[in-house]
Amino acid sequence: MRILILCTGNSCRSQMAHGFLQSFDPEITVCSAGTEASGKLNQKAVAVMREIGIDISHHTSDSVDLYLDQQWDYVITVCGGANENCPAFLGKVKHRLHIGFDDPSHAIGTDEFIWSEFMRVRDEIKEGFYQFYQDNIKNKLP
Repeated sequence: MRILILCTGNSCRSQMAHGFLQSFDPEITVCSAGTEASGKLNQKAVAVMREIGIDISHHTSDSVDLYLDQQWDYVITVCGGANENCPAFLGKVKHRLHIGFDDPSHAIGTDEFIWSEFMRVRDEIKEGFYQFYQDNIKNKLP
């Protein structure tokens, strides 16, 4: 099973989703990429995942161009804001899905509020991707 998670910057939401899917089942191949990859991870995303025992600090922020010639069982976009647009992935894909989330890196306010937004979005990503895993992957693995 091969899954690619796509976002715009590949620094936050796609990285968290990548970490969760890999934690649900280390046997599946999970990659994440960005249509305009930032080249670095959002350190608040790394910290909020570390808080629940998932280390994504070793992930890299990669361009979707690295994955265009590969085959995928699923390509899942996670861009959720009204101002964001993740173009359709044109590679060899069996299933394309969109599971959208707000971008916590756009949160404005106190440090406490911003942190709470990262936690909220992290928890929503966990819930959304666990449901995806239960519905589409768990029972289809050999």
